[in-house]
Amino acid sequence: MAVAPTVLALGTVSLITDVSSEMVTAVLPLYLVTGLGLSPLGFGLLDGVYNGFSALVRLIGGHFADRGGGRHKLVAVFGYGLSALCKPLLLMAHTLTPIGLVLAADRTGKGLRTAPRDAMISLSSPPEARGRAFGVHRAMDTAGALLGPFAAFLILRATVDGYDAVFTVSFCVAAVGVLVLVLFVPARTATPLASSTPGTPRVVKPAEHPGTAAPRPTLRAAFALLRRRPIRRIAVCALLLGLATVSDSFVYLLLQHRLGVPDRWFALMPVGTAAAFLLLALPLGRLADRVGPWQVFLAGHVALLGAYGLLLSSWHGTALPYLVLVLHGAFYAATDGVLMAAASQSVPEELRSSGLALIQTGQAFARFICSLAFGAAWTAWGDRTALLAAAAALAVCAAFALRTGPTVKVPA
Repeated sequence: MAVAPTVLALGTVSLITDVSSEMVTAVLPLYLVTGLGLSPLGFGLLDGVYNGFSALVRLIGGHFADRGGGRHKLVAVFGYGLSALCKPLLLMAHTLTPIGLVLAADRTGKGLRTAPRDAMISLSSPPEARGRAFGVHRAMDTAGALLGPFAAFLILRATVDGYDAVFTVSFCVAAVGVLVLVLFVPARTATPLASSTPGTPRVVKPAEHPGTAAPRPTLRAAFALLRRRPIRRIAVCALLLGLATVSDSFVYLLLQHRLGVPDRWFALMPVGTAAAFLLLALPLGRLADRVGPWQVFLAGHVALLGAYGLLLSSWHGTALPYLVLVLHGAFYAATDGVLMAAASQSVPEELRSSGLALIQTGQAFARFICSLAFGAAWTAWGDRTALLAAAAALAVCAAFALRTGPTVKVPA
């Protein structure tokens, strides 16, 4: 079954945008800690802003996308454009406060665009193929994440003012992504219906019915979705698991600290995660369509727990970094798009962006808290104790999610 053209167009936008954003992400930890001399606590604050600030605006972006039924693309364009404009501002920010403000603005753009983009993917795909659709999108997205660190690595080796060159090129690439979104993603999304009999043609209906008075989406209606038991369980479990999810940057810093990786090779660490994500996103998305997305989602957190265990072990073999990064990438492949596929089954179409944003908001805010707590724990007690606490918390939260989470399966 081929995915919808809208999914492929959005995947192309995400691929280009991720080349841009991962160029910055690959060098940012080293730039902040080594170049600017920030402590782990200071870096934890900025990393929390970078990964969790979008939690404050995701629900707003989802709400505005749902209003009127046709604003998904408009809100997504604004979000992608805002993030692109923030890249050159990093050239002028050299202290904690201005860097924090630029990163907050960049993550605001990400928060505004994520739910509308995922809603367009969901609305353009039949229910029994949403895992595949999100898997294709995340695979294309991750191809950009794979290319971004390579680009940053080459720029750092080829230029004198490497960081400034990375930020400049990142802006140019991001601008191309916005242009592709404007030109090739349709403003309105058609909603395919699942076929009752395998092999029969699918019926496609428009996202809006002229002359039908649909209820106007509101933030109150979005929060009211939590009264539905499946949605509430997904949101609570995602939030709890997010509280024990150490950010990517800390994982890479832990690997560098553990293995003594030279600074010039640091930018290539995200490549391992991205490569595993790229290879596994589509297979795990298809698996989620067959066995149920929640089971795959929980298995992803088991993979992350395995990565924590390897970082805590006394083993120093040459395969250690490869195994850690493969497990790290498997975690994202099994959770990122799969969570949205699971939630899409319970969120009504007229509140699709708001409902997905509600779950994303809780998860992103939890990861923001985790970054702050992990940075503080590293500063106070050392990296090993901080990671041990995170691993214990993840094990407890995963057990809770296994026991109380929903049984969400994609219709056959």
